[in-house]
Formats: sequence, C-alpha cells, structure tokens
Amino acid sequence: MLDFLWNLGSFIIALGILITAHEYGHFWVARRCGVKVERFSIGFGKAIWRKIGADGTEYVVAMIPLGGYVKMLDERVEEVPEALKSQAFNRKSVWQRIAIVGAGPMANFVFAIFALYIMYLIGVPSLKPIIESTQENTPAAVIQVNKPMQVIAVGDRKVRNWEEVTYALVGHIGDENIDITLAPMSGLMGEERQYRLDTSNWKFDPEKQSPITSLGLGVYRPEITPVLGLVSDDGAAKAAGMQVGDTLVAINQQPYRDWDDFVAQIKASANKAISITVRRDGEQINLSVTPGQREGVDGQLEGVIGVAPTQAPWPEEMRLQLEYGFGESFVVATDKTWQLVVVSIKMIGKLFTGDVSVKNLSGPISIAQGAGSSANYGLVYFLGFLALISVNLGIINLLPLPVLDGGHLLYYFIEVITGRPVPEKVQEIGFRFGAAMLLMLMSIALFNDFSRL
Repeated sequence: MLDFLWNLGSFIIALGILITAHEYGHFWVARRCGVKVERFSIGFGKAIWRKIGADGTEYVVAMIPLGGYVKMLDERVEEVPEALKSQAFNRKSVWQRIAIVGAGPMANFVFAIFALYIMYLIGVPSLKPIIESTQENTPAAVIQVNKPMQVIAVGDRKVRNWEEVTYALVGHIGDENIDITLAPMSGLMGEERQYRLDTSNWKFDPEKQSPITSLGLGVYRPEITPVLGLVSDDGAAKAAGMQVGDTLVAINQQPYRDWDDFVAQIKASANKAISITVRRDGEQINLSVTPGQREGVDGQLEGVIGVAPTQAPWPEEMRLQLEYGFGESFVVATDKTWQLVVVSIKMIGKLFTGDVSVKNLSGPISIAQGAGSSANYGLVYFLGFLALISVNLGIINLLPLPVLDGGHLLYYFIEVITGRPVPEKVQEIGFRFGAAMLLMLMSIALFNDFSRL
C-alpha cells in the first residue's frame, strides 16, 4: 500500500511538472503573439483550485492530472466581441499560430535540458561499462575477453557508463550489425579494438532482459557473497522465515556453491517445496521454501523466492562521477537531450516498421512505477527520469495526428504551402481519425501496463 501511494504521489508530481512545462510553452508564446488566454489549466475535470490573474487569465488546477490545456480566445469556438477580435487565435498569421502550437513540445525539450543541467551540476554517481565475459551462441560471442574490458563506443557514439551503452544499443534495434569498441582497463592508447556484432536475428524482451545481457555481454560485478542483502516482503523467502543478513549454507541438503548455482536451483523449482539452510546468529536453521513462479526469458515458468545477495564494494577505478561546472553542464545536458530525442524517434519509427514490438509501449501505470522507483533513488535519478519522459512527451505531441500538436502543425504547414486553410470538414475527419488512433495506442499501452502487474 505504501509503495502504491509513493508511486502515485511521484507520478502526480512528475506529470504535474511536465504538463505545466508543456502548457506554459503554449501560454508564453500565445501572450507574446498578442493572443488573449482565457484559461490555463493543469489537469481536467472539476477544479480543485482556481485564481483569476491580473492579466485576466483564469489559472486552474483540476482533479484529473492526466493532461492540461490553454484556452485561447478563438472565433471558431465562441462569439468574440469586436473590440477583442484582434486578440483571437484564429486572427493571427499562420506563422504565429505555428509558433504557438509548436511552443508546447519545444518547452518539453527545454525542460529536459534544464532537468539534466541541474542533474549534472549536482553530480551523478555511475559505473564504467566493464565486461568480463561473453556468452556462447549470442551476437557478442565474437568478442574474446581474457581480462576485464571497458566498452568505450557503440557505433560512432562514445559511451561512459552503462546507461549510455543501453541508450546506444536501443538505438540500433533492427540493424543488421552493431559495432562495439572495447579498451583494456589500463587505458593504454592503441589497444582499443572494434568488434562487429551480427544482430540480424537479435530480439529481446525489455520486460525480462536488458539489451546488454541479451547481446551476450557479461557485465563485470564484484564478488557475490552468500549473505542475503534483500528479502522481498511479498516473496516466498519472507513467508518461509528468511531474513536479511542470513548466510546461505545449503540447498536441498547440498552445500551452497555459488549464487548462480543457487539461482538455477530456485528457477528449476517453481511451486515445489525445497529445503534451504541458513546461518543466523551462529546457528544453522533449516527452512522449507516453496518458490513462486514467473515467466522466464524463454517463455517457460521459473521459480522465484524474492531474495538478493550482498556483494563486495565496487573497485574505485570502476566508479565514475558525472559532474560538471556551470557552463559545461549546459553543453552536456543539451547533448544528452539530443541523444534522447534521436533514440526516441528511432524507437517510434521501429514501432511502425515492426522492429520493436507494441508490447514495449507503456502507459500511466508504468510511468507511475518509474517515477516512484527513480524518486526512491534520489533527486538526481528523478531529474533524469523527468528529462526522459519530457523528451518523449514532446516527441509524441509532434506526431502528425490531428488531435495532437503535430496534427495542428500539419494543417498549418499545408496552409503555408497552399495559401489557404485546410477545409473544416477535412479537419473534422482528421480529428476523428486522430482520436481513434490515439485511443488505440492508449489502449495498447494500458493493456501492456496491466499485463506487467
């Protein structure tokens, strides 16, 4: 229940910030173009707070925080007094209307730069992308790793941490090949080596795998100890009496070997009672645990008990602090925002070509979970999450669907080319089509959300 409330609160805060940024973009440019703004609303439905500003605009916070709007004076919507007709939206030039409509998505991109700017000023603790092995029968099997190696580039994009590697790999989904450049931990110049991975048959499910592991890259991890560092409240281990700090001694009367072997035995025991021996306060305790089940990467059911081990500290040379000064933070934040824009556009394109499954679409439930998780980790991670969602919100609003900003821009650019507005009847048909498309996409996203619960 507490997790639900935390996720909900984080979701409302995140969405409120992003919607305010988007709508303020429309509002600010509309005012600069001499358009009278009647209402600035964050949310839909019944108002829970309202105020009439000195400028005559009604500012509203409404109950349903899933959007917002800026209501401008417009003769196509209502009767406008003669004295105010010059302030009506429809009386403005086509280029002014383009500027007003396009300002919302642009504000989302500007906000993403701002959020990342603050994030890099504060500093982001991170880890260098080090691999220690590759898996057979995977695209990465062509890489021979005899000692820990650092990924320094994916394609022509330099990478510094695992997040950047992930974004770079996602951008190559559907490509025939991916070039990955590695360098030894010593950092000696001239020892870099580039490998071309055959990804023509590369498929992965983002709900069950990361693009890194699905390629077959073995991520370096410090030594895992048999001491439990996490026991989920709703897992089978907790129900059986296992506790954080317990040391694993045996499973099914066989001595504990290593974590991978322990996990393999748990996965093979879905819904089957097993014996686990732990050491607690100097005493050995035998527990009967019945693993729950979940669908594995290969679609088969596998056991899960809800525990995680502790591990040795990360070596200092593998740690990375992404922190910059006032000027450099802006440059890095702008570049990062551009990377997010490019990756997001590629992903949308690959949804239409079929290279990426519609199962990857996420709705408000996934966003709420992401907001809650990032907020749990701290401010810098929440800022990064806000930047990612803000970029996606901006791009989605630029799609040429008539109910979105991009649809309006499409009509206005047609007006620029033809010299006359798109007929009202054509616009009405377009709006109906756009609404149907948007409803379909939202339905798929919500279905995906519920199927992940």
